[in-house]
Formats: sequence, structure tokens, C-alpha cells
Amino acid sequence: MGPNPVWLAEALAEELPVSPGMRVLDLGCGRATTSIFLAKEFGARVWAADLWIAATDNWQRVREAGAADEVFPLNAEAHALPFPDGFFDAIVSIDAYHYFGTAELYLSYLVRFLRPGGWLGIVVPGLVQELADDVPDHLRPYWEPDFFSLHSSEWWRGLWTRSGHVAVELADLIPDGWRHWVRWNEVCVAVGDAQWRDAASREAEMVRIDAGRTLGFVRVVARKP
Repeated sequence: MGPNPVWLAEALAEELPVSPGMRVLDLGCGRATTSIFLAKEFGARVWAADLWIAATDNWQRVREAGAADEVFPLNAEAHALPFPDGFFDAIVSIDAYHYFGTAELYLSYLVRFLRPGGWLGIVVPGLVQELADDVPDHLRPYWEPDFFSLHSSEWWRGLWTRSGHVAVELADLIPDGWRHWVRWNEVCVAVGDAQWRDAASREAEMVRIDAGRTLGFVRVVARKP
């Protein structure tokens, strides 16, 4: 769900250390491919939480991947997480955090579930810089109101820093992220389900025309004091 989530998880793991046995919350995990990746690649124990994808469906994928002892799927809403305070060593969110995390007060809720010294990391579609007044002309034919949830790395840095709940270690754009975005949509057009092809084709055209001038993938990594 969304531009190839394993590529994005790999980019996050370059900056956020994941080690064997770590308890990791994968928030908004979609079809749990990122959860499986973190478990198989790094030996983490991952709670794969998503609102839209049935936990039973994800459990089947987890078992088929041979990760049944490391990945634990569940259905959960981001504002009603069923975990004890301080439970996780790391919380990650791939291509999902912008749906629920732009509110000023959300971070203060989420960090409750992170132990002191624990890591928080996200990758989200974002902007090279904040839009000053209006949408650039070359994006106007493709723009939808939901895109106003996209922000720059510096916007995310400011939001998290102002909260006082975490120390931001990194906030940047993934190098060539827009190229991965285009490539993934091209694959979806070529071999994906028919219901997604038109949307994938339109999105690929938008990102290709933009060519990294406005759009990309923002990566943010922080620690809880």
C-alpha cells in the first residue's frame, strides 16, 4: 500500500538502529511487509498495527514469510493503541504517519508507549519545502485536498522539536525518493490490479513531471529523552 514500503523501511533503517530482540511498533503497517522486513532483516519483534487491513489477512502473510514468532498483527486505531506505557524500544511508521500525526498533540500521546531512550522514526510523502501561497502550476491538474497533509522535513522537525517530547536526530529528504515513487507506480501500472492502474498512472505522471522539484519522501528520526 503506497510507494514500495520495503524501500522506504530500508531507508529509515539506515538512520534508525534496529537490533535483534527489539520491541518495535510498526504503526500503519498496511499489509505488514515492512513488519516482516524488520523482523527478517534485523531480528526485531514487531507489532504490526493497522486500521484498514484485517489482522487475520496479515497473519497469513506473516506465516507464509516464516515470521510467525517475530511479527504480531493486530487491528488498532492510531489514537487508541492497546499497549502499556513504555513498552516499545522503537516506533516506526512507513507511508502512514501523515494521516494522523500532523496534529500538535498527537506526538505527546504516541511517545507514552516508547521507553526512555527509545527511537521514533517515520517516512512519509512530503515536500522539498513548504508551499508559500499556492500549488505550483505544474502540479495543479493533479492536486487533491488530501495533499495538504504533506509537509517538508523542516516542518516535521519543528513540530516534533516544539513538542518537547523527543530530540530530533535527523529530518531530511530520502535521496532520489521521487524516482522510487515513479518506478513503483510504473510497476503498478504494468502488473498491478486493474482497479489501481488508472490512479497509479496518474500519480506516476504527476511525480515524473515534478521531477523532485516539489515532492519526495521525508524521513524523520528522533529519540525519547
